Amino acid sequence: MPTYEYVCQECGHQLTVEQKMSDARLRDCPACGKPGLERQLSAGGFALKGSGWYVTDFKGGSKASKAEEPATAPCAGGACACH
Repeated sequence: MPTYEYVCQECGHQLTVEQKMSDARLRDCPACGKPGLERQLSAGGFALKGSGWYVTDFKGGSKASKAEEPATAPCAGGACACH
């Protein structure tokens, strides 16, 4: 259920309410009783659940651990078995 933030234009009272999207907006302030409530814009929150999301895909590894691995030394004058 979405969470909405309201502020009263009359007295400045702020409140947060969980409402269905189909519910009518609140109008009357619970603090002063006047019809001055206005819904505010706020950042929505959500959680990624299930397989296939970044949290589960990359949780085990990190770029920092790969950067810490020692680099192999280049061959000195081609005197190794790799050439």
